[in-house]
This record gives sequence, C-alpha cells and structure tokens, in this order.
Amino acid sequence: MNFTEALQFLDRFINREATAGRIHGLSLAAMSELVECMGEPHKDLKAIHVTGTNGKGSVVSMTESILSSNGLRVGSYMSPHVDSIRERFTLAGSKITEEMFSEIIFDVSQYVDSNSLEPSYFELLTASAILLFSNEAVDAAVVEVGILGRFDATNVLEGEIAVVTNIGKDHTDGSEGWRRAIAGEKAGIIVEGKPLLLGNPEDDVVDLFLLEKPHPVFQYGKDFLVEENLPAVGGQVINVRGIFGNYQEVFLPLYGRRQAQNAALSLATAEVFLEGPIPENVIEDAFGELSIPGRLEILSRRPVVVADGAHNRDSANHLAETINDVFPESRRILILGILEPHSPEEILTELKDISPDLVIVCKAPSPRAIDTGVLEAVVLRLGLDVERAENPYEATLQALRIGDEDDLIVAAGSFYNISQVRHAVEVSNSTTSEI
Repeated sequence: MNFTEALQFLDRFINREATAGRIHGLSLAAMSELVECMGEPHKDLKAIHVTGTNGKGSVVSMTESILSSNGLRVGSYMSPHVDSIRERFTLAGSKITEEMFSEIIFDVSQYVDSNSLEPSYFELLTASAILLFSNEAVDAAVVEVGILGRFDATNVLEGEIAVVTNIGKDHTDGSEGWRRAIAGEKAGIIVEGKPLLLGNPEDDVVDLFLLEKPHPVFQYGKDFLVEENLPAVGGQVINVRGIFGNYQEVFLPLYGRRQAQNAALSLATAEVFLEGPIPENVIEDAFGELSIPGRLEILSRRPVVVADGAHNRDSANHLAETINDVFPESRRILILGILEPHSPEEILTELKDISPDLVIVCKAPSPRAIDTGVLEAVVLRLGLDVERAENPYEATLQALRIGDEDDLIVAAGSFYNISQVRHAVEVSNSTTSEI
C-alpha cells in the first residue's frame, strides 16, 4: 500500500470530522472492538491524554517537545491537520514519513478487513496512532482528544495523566447547563488514582472532575501559573512557577497570553510525568524552535499575514486580544470562512475588536462550510465593510491585491482554511519575486 492507496482506504469510511460528527449517541464499542482485534496495543502505552475546548493542540505540541528534549522517545497524535494528514502523527519530534504512514494504515486495514469491521475515519487514524506508538515502543504518547472525551475514540487509552485545558462553548447548543454537561464529558478521560492537571480555575465545574477520583490534582493559579509574560521579538518571555521548579525568562516563540498559559500547563504536565523539575537547557531546546501550524502563524512579513484556526467564541477572543497586543495599528483585512455548527455571530462579534477595515468572507473547504451569503449578512449587521470570495485561496489573493506592505491580513474561522491561505501567500510571493 502506497501513500495514495492509504488515503483511498481511509476515504472508504465515514468522516465525522467532515460532516459535523455525532455528538449525541457516541460510543466506544467500535473502537474497543478494533483495538481488541489488534492485540490491545493501547495497553502498552504510557499516555498523556489532553482534552479541552481550546489550546489542547498547543499543549500536546509543547508537552511532546519538552519530553523529547529531555531525551525520551515520544509520539504525539493530534487533529485536525493543516496541510498533510501526516501532521497528526509525530515521532521523535517529526511528523511521520509517507512510507511509515502507509505501512501503519496497511497494518490496520488488515485487521479491519479480516474482521469485517466498520470503524469511522477518526477511529482508524486513532487506532493507527496507537499501533504505531506501540510498535515504536515510545516512552510517552501525548494524545489529543477529538471530541469531548468520555466517548472519544482516544478514550480506549487509560492515560497516565489527564489534562483539561479549559471548558468553552463548543459542541453544544448553548442550552442551560451546557458548561457542566461539557465538563462532565471531558472528565471522562480521567483515570481513577491518576494525576489530573486543570488549565483554568473554573471552580464551577471542578467538582465534576473530582467525581472521577483523580489523584493528585494540580490546578492553574494554585499549583502552577505564569507569573509574568513580556512581549519579545518573535514571541514573548515568560516566568513560570511550576509544580517542582521555577522557570525564569523563558523565551516562547508564540504570541498571546493564552499561549503563555498553555506553556505553563505543558511544563507542569511534563514535570508530573518526569516526577521533578525540568532542566533549563531542556526548556530552551524544547521552546527555542517551537512552531505550531495554524496558531497565530505568521505566513508573511510585508504585508503581515497571520493565519489562525480560531473557530469559536473563546479562540476568536484570544486571537483579537493577541492581535491588538502584538501588532501595531494599521489597515486590517480579515479573511473569514466558518464551519457549521459554529456561530458566525459569536466569532465575528469577538473579531470585530481588531477593527477590520474590510472583511472578506469565503466558503471554507469543507461540506460543513457556512454559505458566504450568511457570513456577509452577519458582517453587515455588525456595521463592517465586506466583500466575497469563492474560497480561502481566492480571498487571500484578493486581500493581497487590496492591501499594501504595511497592512495586516488576518485569516481565521477554521483550521481547514489555512492550507489554502498558505498556498496563496506562497504563490503571491513567488510571483512578486519574478517581477
């Protein structure tokens, strides 16, 4: 099986990521049956299991980098991907090769076909990650939950450590009691008697996590925290009080207060896994070249083009806050493509705070894409100027034609937009260089 054949095999199975997923009625039955047929490789892994509404991908990346820099052989599994499906799987700090991806998908396909199983696309990828990490005998597997937690495919794992970044309004209709309902589902990844780290205080839902009987429990603001974060060229400098150590003047090549908090949570998670403080040189190595695609990713400098996967109210609030803190006043153009079931009103109300001079709405590359007419109507109701484009690629080229080198272009609304935005910037830059 080559790389193309591996992708074709996966496409045979229902992709709930592309169709908004089934939030209600989820079950671990199919995933449990699959890993049982595979010989239960999940039981070989020491997993750090990460859930939360926002920030979990960043926490997975940072934690993986810290543990790898400390000399451990680490695998990580995340979703969604930005450019290549291989981004979901990292081994020893790098995404896996096409050959390795094809081999592991082939191995899983044999179990599926020989046992007449019908897992979902995400269950297949999760099983592949588990089998890969078992085969490679990793010292740690840092795994991001796909949806919620309790019935997510990744929850066949019995994590050594559970991490909850925060509780926000996502995968919910917002009806009364939604925060506690979501927290209760995310609490499902906790293993009794194993450590739990909470990335936000959120005292109104802590009791739900404690019902799962984790031990010990470490909470941001009580047991670890960012004591100071200062802007710096290319990122920020942070001082962190950890669980076992204090980390001063740490350079983090990422922007925003919440990324500083994610770094503190990642340091604390690594401390708990390693049962002690993290050496200064390990942190410098782990964070020095850290790059997380689609999280305030700068794709161009003149003009500045920023791509971010902000797709709900909380992440849009973080993006607006960071844009206003980091970037100077200038003409600002916002590119926006949003997927159902997310609320355009909630996202745009937050992003309005960056004071965009123009919003270019487009249709995100997904069956779940909200129509540009719907987005345009919301933008107009908020009193902003708007133009339409067919897709994120065309929207980016449109923004680059309109803007000049002193402007700021921000692309947001979904991780699915980012690959096309990046491609448009690359095409524009190559065309410009040829003139």
